[in-house]
Amino acid sequence: MTDRKNELAAHLARVQERIAAACAAAGRDPREVTLIVVTKTYPASDVRILSGLGVRDVAENRDQDAAPKAAECSDLPMKWHFVGQLQTNKVRSVVGYASVVQSVDRARLVTALSKEAVRAGREVGCLLQVAFDAGADGRGERGGVAPEGIEELADLVAAAPGLRLDGLMTVAPLTGEYAGRPAAAFGRLMDLSTDLRRSHPAANMVSAGMSADLEQAVAAGATHVRVGTAVLGVRPGLG
Repeated sequence: MTDRKNELAAHLARVQERIAAACAAAGRDPREVTLIVVTKTYPASDVRILSGLGVRDVAENRDQDAAPKAAECSDLPMKWHFVGQLQTNKVRSVVGYASVVQSVDRARLVTALSKEAVRAGREVGCLLQVAFDAGADGRGERGGVAPEGIEELADLVAAAPGLRLDGLMTVAPLTGEYAGRPAAAFGRLMDLSTDLRRSHPAANMVSAGMSADLEQAVAAGATHVRVGTAVLGVRPGLG
């Protein structure tokens, strides 16, 4: 465990240095950027180590993995973010531990989240996942709503009991006009965030950037970056 703690501490320090350097280059205060460590596929023991190292935000993308892990770590001062595509039959479980769902992308999901948040007596933060590769159906390959659908969906979330509209999230797209251009995608996300805040001033969270492109996200103005591999390493067999 000591070896793993030392490994994670070194990786975490390196990522924090990258964030600080990106902030310096962009003329930003590093305190404006929150690091969310994506702990998917990693054990609860790693979450416990990260907590001891000062990490307060972690993210998961599969409820079947996240729910038992969150329960095992319920004594820790952690904020859990759900970042994967969320099916409505998993909403009750996710609402039980997630403080923020970053992948809200359709009206039916808003309705389900609201119902379960009210039932649980919780307020759940919601980020609208923006898909820059959205097809004719208005959704992206990895979920998300097309930019044109943001306003309507935002109004639904803002009016839904038990939910709080926190802002926007995106994943750098693999196809479409922004493929291979994360800086451009993140810049566009910031424009959309500015538009959103005209109607919903408190929705100022912008989640963008991962291990490979966090610098571009910080330069664009992201408030939160989601980093997994650069902190936790590549697990054997996962590539």
